[in-house]
Amino acid sequence: MIHEDTPDKYRVVQTVQTAPAARNMALDPTNHRVFLVSGKFGPATASGRGRGPVLPDTITLLMVVEREATARE
Repeated sequence: MIHEDTPDKYRVVQTVQTAPAARNMALDPTNHRVFLVSGKFGPATASGRGRGPVLPDTITLLMVVEREATARE
């Protein structure tokens, strides 16, 4: 997670391990929570292009919450 200190200065405040396929995320700006969705995938298609379909009952939602201010310093 990156914090914008000024328009020209950024710093890493937290490193979050996510699932391998968790690419898209959403940010709730009211509470600074980040949501990531992922799933496990089946075998690649016969053409070999792209990944296989999402396997049933494997969708997961990861919610990342901001750490306490004392933990960031």
